[in-house]
Amino acid sequence: MTSITSVELNFLVFRYLQESGFTHSAFALGYEAGINKCTIDGNLIPPGALITFVQKGLQYLEMEANLSNSDAEVDEDFSLLQPLDLIQNDVNQLRQLIKDRKKNLQKDRDKDKELEKEHEGERTRVREKERLEREKEFEKSRERVEKNKEVEKNKEQEKHHEDHNDRDRATEQEEKVNVKHEENGASAEPMDISTASTSQACEIPSSDVTILEGHTSEVCACAWSPTGSLLASGSGDSTARIWPIPDGSSRSGLQNGALNVLVLKHVKGRTNEKSKDVTTLDWNGEGTLLATGSYDGQARIWSTNGELRSTLNKHKGPIFSLKWNKKGDYLLTGSCDKTAIVWDVKAEEVKQQFEFHSGPTLDVDWRNNMQFAMSSTDNMIYVCKIGENRPIKTFAGHQGEVNCVKWDPTGTLLASCSDDISAKIWSMKQEKYVHDLREHSKEIYTIRWSPTGPGTNNPNQQLVLASASFDSTVKLWDVELGKLLYSLNGHRDPVYSVAFSPNGEYLASGSLDKSMHIWSLKEGKIVKTYTGNGGIFEVCWNKEGDKIAACFANNTVCVLDFRM
Repeated sequence: MTSITSVELNFLVFRYLQESGFTHSAFALGYEAGINKCTIDGNLIPPGALITFVQKGLQYLEMEANLSNSDAEVDEDFSLLQPLDLIQNDVNQLRQLIKDRKKNLQKDRDKDKELEKEHEGERTRVREKERLEREKEFEKSRERVEKNKEVEKNKEQEKHHEDHNDRDRATEQEEKVNVKHEENGASAEPMDISTASTSQACEIPSSDVTILEGHTSEVCACAWSPTGSLLASGSGDSTARIWPIPDGSSRSGLQNGALNVLVLKHVKGRTNEKSKDVTTLDWNGEGTLLATGSYDGQARIWSTNGELRSTLNKHKGPIFSLKWNKKGDYLLTGSCDKTAIVWDVKAEEVKQQFEFHSGPTLDVDWRNNMQFAMSSTDNMIYVCKIGENRPIKTFAGHQGEVNCVKWDPTGTLLASCSDDISAKIWSMKQEKYVHDLREHSKEIYTIRWSPTGPGTNNPNQQLVLASASFDSTVKLWDVELGKLLYSLNGHRDPVYSVAFSPNGEYLASGSLDKSMHIWSLKEGKIVKTYTGNGGIFEVCWNKEGDKIAACFANNTVCVLDFRM
């Protein structure tokens, strides 16, 4: 058996003290043990070597205790020993410990089984009761429907001479969603949407829907090129895809579009490798380059013909967000390793790494070509500037993970949303938030600014903020007053994505309830709706505002033609 010499052990302890920052102790040991005279080449010793040796020793003891045991369930036995047990006991004592603990475990399991049986009986009774209640309810509903039909028939006969136009106007009025604007700061009335009647009237016909198939796992992200008719999608199957979508009606070019799809592979050979999930993607402003962020911690830059231009490798954890600056010379990535990196795209190297957060970085967003905001699970938001070694602004105020940060179109105000059920609006002119937006009842997953107000293509329309929450609602906020304008209550499950149309007149929302609604912000109602076969993770409009893409949990991407 290989043995370790005292010189080697001294060297390992010396390195451990150095790495742990115990410089005085390391100096004393080095001096007394004559480390400088030993022949060991320090460059060949990996960091954390002593810890690795101790862990290996513990694993060996563990295996020695377990493998000599007569029981075949070795894996399970491992979990019964703690590191201290291994240090304090010899092999025979360890075997006895395992035996005793297994007995106790078996007793607990038997008890659990008994309880489970009792609970199962109880659950069956409850389910049976619920079924009977539902049947009764169904019977009552049917009677009500029959009665209503009868009443309607009679009314029809009485009113057959009335004017047709009046009748149409009444129907329209009935279908219109009832929204009340805020008055004198009072809480806004939520939209009273009957999803049943709305969806039938506004369901997008299948002739206006193109389903893009090819991904072999859920599709997490999608983005239209800002210039051409290209749609990018990123999936858990370790690929991104670039789909050429023909102009005009989607259906006409479906065959060609499907055939010319470019598959951007993030792993050679086997796909569905979890560490290569494509988590986020973004086109540069000219639409010539697509950047993708992956679970393997690498950012990749691709050309529009599917060629891999660069692989940017520095993060030590998954990349959750990534954005090009407007000029297109820098790419910004935020990672689970608690940092954000600005990459010099031309030089293919790190321009600067920003290490301020104490938890994973969840989102990043450029303010201008040199400044950006970053948010994290540590509840903090930092505004950073290339060349500065400290944040130029710190925003503290959230009491939970900050899921999303977004600058308004002019870079004046920053919006943020959090697991603490609030959205907040911040200004570079002050430390404290300008507005604290609290009307949601569950975590807020994402936020978006409208492309409206001064400095945008729609300067005469009011600037608003949309927030989407796990409470299944989307809320629209007046950012000047910090007040709720509308509550859009059309979904039944968490809403993961919202997107404004380029003209600022419509808002698309996608939910885990498999449906996407398009809301008219003027009328305050659902004008179109589409239901797919899986939860929706992201929705986005093309630059013309006549197509909307949605990516689904059932491995598909849908492109919807939108015209009013």
